[in-house]
Amino acid sequence: MARQKFYDTGIKPERAVLVGVVTPGQTEMQTREYLEELQFLVETAGGETVKTFTQRMQRPDRATFVGIGKLEDIKAYVKAEEIDIVVFDDELSPSQLRNVENELQVKILDRSNLILDIFAKRAQTSQAKTQVELAQLQYMLPRLTRMWTHLERQKGGIGMRGPGETQIETDRRIILQKISLLKERLKEIDKQNETQRKNRHQLVRVALVGYTNVGKSTIMNMISKSEVFAENKLFATLDTTVRKVVIENLPFLLSDTVGFIRKLPHHLVECFKSTLDEVREADILIHVVDISHPNFEDHMDTVNETLKDLGAIDKEIITVFNKIDAYRPLSRDEQEEVEPLTLSDFENSWMAKNSSPAIFISALKKENLESFRSLLYEKVKAIHTHRYPYDKLLY
Repeated sequence: MARQKFYDTGIKPERAVLVGVVTPGQTEMQTREYLEELQFLVETAGGETVKTFTQRMQRPDRATFVGIGKLEDIKAYVKAEEIDIVVFDDELSPSQLRNVENELQVKILDRSNLILDIFAKRAQTSQAKTQVELAQLQYMLPRLTRMWTHLERQKGGIGMRGPGETQIETDRRIILQKISLLKERLKEIDKQNETQRKNRHQLVRVALVGYTNVGKSTIMNMISKSEVFAENKLFATLDTTVRKVVIENLPFLLSDTVGFIRKLPHHLVECFKSTLDEVREADILIHVVDISHPNFEDHMDTVNETLKDLGAIDKEIITVFNKIDAYRPLSRDEQEEVEPLTLSDFENSWMAKNSSPAIFISALKKENLESFRSLLYEKVKAIHTHRYPYDKLLY
């Protein structure tokens, strides 16, 4: 996985330590991959990973997530190396967060909080900003005992506090009021979006889905010949982008959606369900897979599970295996040179048979794009012909 480079902007990146627990149902390789992904999340947020700590346990400790001895090791390293932030690979409970922060005396984040921070940084439209703010407040609410927020300053302290009310009770009431207002705002935005979708309803709708950073936006740019923001970072795209595309004489709508990821915070999924209406209402889904990633099968499972949750798993799905130029077959001997697969090898592989219809491309190198466009055209044409049997555009 390519890594984001830090350029000299005059701002020194925060130095981070990562912490993960290896449970009985998890292999060392899976743990390593999860922590590599967490490292990429830290880099996407603007940090720099210095060291990783792991511990094999039956289950995370209820009080401190890791054992006391491991926490002491982390504490000694954090102090010696002047670490700014410690990031845990799983969501910490409010008590775990409080206990670990008291012990380590540095900023503590868990995976959920880190993802929320990236989403807040990436949100551009009013809808995305509202969704992220709502998710942040829902995350913050049970953790107020460690956050001395003084939120009443934002709305004026006089008249806001009941008799004998504590600061935390005041903050909790203000957050609940904000959550209620944000939910109402999202309902209004959803109504506006629903009207826009109704106006586009006559065209066949195609949606790009996939794990984060698999090349969906690059494919969007390639098919629609538009300039959608694409970058080698996680969650480069948060806002759904819709473009009208014409292949030969056939018009249809193509949408690019937010990438999925393992352990995505539940409240974030809930908040973004309105954005993912494009997925639910699409006629065809293009499931983009980064075939060069060593664990692309796990990524496919994550996407399929998310599609199930959205009620979209039974739709027409085209699986697009992207980045075939970067794919390297596994060899028994690490020293052994392995010949790269040809397009014919890919098309006769188990991947093609298990994911029919499937297509193998390199969006970056523009390999096999015509076959992809032809397959997409045939699928869109079949739906268009069934829906509008007398449309003379196709004859």
